[in-house]
Amino acid sequence: MQVVSIISTKGGVGKTTTAANLGGFIADAGLRVLLLDLDVQPTLSSYFTLGTHAPAGIYEMLAFNEQRIEQLASQTAVAGLDLVVSNDHRGELNTLLLHAPDGRLRLRHLLPSLASHYDLLLIDTQGARSVLLEMAVLASSLALSPVTPEILAARELRRGTLQLIEDIAPYRHLGIEPPPLPDRFQRLKHEQQSGALVALRQVDEAQRQAVLDEWEARCCNSSVRNPAGYLFGIIQKAIRGEFKAWAGDSATVPPASRPPAPAPAPSAPPVSPEVARAHLARLRAALRDP
Repeated sequence: MQVVSIISTKGGVGKTTTAANLGGFIADAGLRVLLLDLDVQPTLSSYFTLGTHAPAGIYEMLAFNEQRIEQLASQTAVAGLDLVVSNDHRGELNTLLLHAPDGRLRLRHLLPSLASHYDLLLIDTQGARSVLLEMAVLASSLALSPVTPEILAARELRRGTLQLIEDIAPYRHLGIEPPPLPDRFQRLKHEQQSGALVALRQVDEAQRQAVLDEWEARCCNSSVRNPAGYLFGIIQKAIRGEFKAWAGDSATVPPASRPPAPAPAPSAPPVSPEVARAHLARLRAALRDP
C-alpha cells in the first residue's frame, strides 16, 4: 500500500481539494483508495456523499487504536473510494498524541491493518504545524505539498513545510526515512503531479525513488526543456524494465576508445638494380626527346 500525505504548514493552498480529486480519479482508475481526514475542520469528510457511514472515525482510530475496517471506513458514492472521517470535534488528539510515548509513530504502527484492504492511502492534514502533521509525514512514503503562485506560499513552503521535513530527519536513526519531497516535482502542474503519481504506482517500489532522483539530476545537469515529459519518459522506461540510472552514478565513465588504425598496406617487393636502371634510362630518353 502506497501512503501519500498532502501537507503544508500554510492553510488555503488546496490540500483538501488535491486529496479529494486525487482519491476520486485514482479510485475511478480501478485502485482501492482510502482517504484519511486528519484536519480538525472536517472539510474532506463532507466532500463526498457517503453511502455507508461507519460508526467510528479518526478519533477512535488514533485514541483507542481501532483497527477494524468495518468500524472505521465509510463508503463514498465513488466505487473503490472509502473515507475515515474527522470526528475530533474538540481537538483533543493533538494533546493526546503529544503526551503519548508513540504519539508521532501511532499512525505508522496502524498501517499494517489497512495494507491488505487498499492500494493507496491519502492523508489530508491541517494547515499548521502539529503533532498530527508530523505523524502523517512519518507514516508516509511520499509527501505532496501544494503551493499557490504567491510569494507568501513560497516562503511558507521553505520556512514551514521543508523545515518540518528537516526537523524529523533524526527519525532515520530508528529506520524511518521521511518521505522525499523534490522541489522540482512541486513546480509541476497539479494534473502533471497527479498523473506522475499514478504512473509511478506501476513502477517497482524499489525503483521509484531512483526514478525521481534520476529525473532531478538530469534536470539539474542538462537543459531539459520539458521536465514533465522527461519524467513520464523515464517512468515508462522503468515500467518496461528498461530503466538504468546514469546521472546519479559517480563512477568515472572511461573515455571512448578510438577505432583501431587501419593496417598499413603491405609493401611491394624490392626491385632489382638492373630493372631500376632500365626504367631510369627510358625515363631520361623520354625527357631528351623533343
